[in-house]
Amino acid sequence: MESLKTGITFHDEFLKHNTGPGHPETNGRLESILEHLSDLPSKNFLWKNDFKEAPLSIISSIHDPNYIRLVGRTCAEKESGYLDGDTVFSPHSYLAASFAVGAGLYLADQVLLGNLKNGMALVRPPGHHAESDHAMGFCIFNNIAVTAKYLQSKGIKRILILDWDVHHGNGTQHQFYEDDSVYFVSLHQYPFYPGTGSFSERGKGKGIGTTLNIPLARGAGESEYFPTFSSIHREMEWFQPEFVLVSAGFDAHRADPLGGMNLSTSAYENLTKEVKQIADTYAGGKIISFLEGGYDFKALAESVKLHLETLAF
Repeated sequence: MESLKTGITFHDEFLKHNTGPGHPETNGRLESILEHLSDLPSKNFLWKNDFKEAPLSIISSIHDPNYIRLVGRTCAEKESGYLDGDTVFSPHSYLAASFAVGAGLYLADQVLLGNLKNGMALVRPPGHHAESDHAMGFCIFNNIAVTAKYLQSKGIKRILILDWDVHHGNGTQHQFYEDDSVYFVSLHQYPFYPGTGSFSERGKGKGIGTTLNIPLARGAGESEYFPTFSSIHREMEWFQPEFVLVSAGFDAHRADPLGGMNLSTSAYENLTKEVKQIADTYAGGKIISFLEGGYDFKALAESVKLHLETLAF
């Protein structure tokens, strides 16, 4: 029997989300990734670009419908501007953000059906800072959070969301802070934007104990990141996730202009192996990763390729 492939979802609309000159979250990020991935073997990878955008009914599992409509209206009526201090919109941004959510939903369906081994959503805009009723930190809709809600609606009872972006995923944490069926783990530079993510933030109500923040000091590298996985693996022994989602930001790379961390490109291979070990042990290998940050084009493209090759291995 032919072995299952790693899915990659990408849509041309992501390139049309125009953030203007001088903004770090630009379509050049994806263009450099695509160029670098052009020689990935088709026997291991399935590219998908004709999936549908997520409808309001599904995006509103996380976001206030009034906020969703506001973004749609704003993008349709105004040429460009800011949804928050950092988050730029252009006429195509609402559609791009809706397709970014759809990219995760497509992979969720295909992995659940057993048609794909795992997958990566190569999306813009990113998602993990977006809150239920406002854009934040380059993010419009919280792609990974909507996918987690969607998986719950499909009967998945325990989900691990692991966020290794250099910035704390405040939006994702807030969505599941009181939900004991989603375990949110974040490794991030601290103190740093957006200011959340201290070790003391462990959940609330019945969600106490299913948030684990691992704040790391500026300049941290492999020798600080990887020892923390012993505690993550220990937590997963009792939690036993049925599905693993990754907020895969690549801005903790030492070449990144926004971050202050010291990871090498090969660190992303090892991070992916750690996550795969969890998924293989408890979740039948089911992983979907979502592109979040990463702003040095070369470091980003090389790290994403290594991440994907490790997923497919």
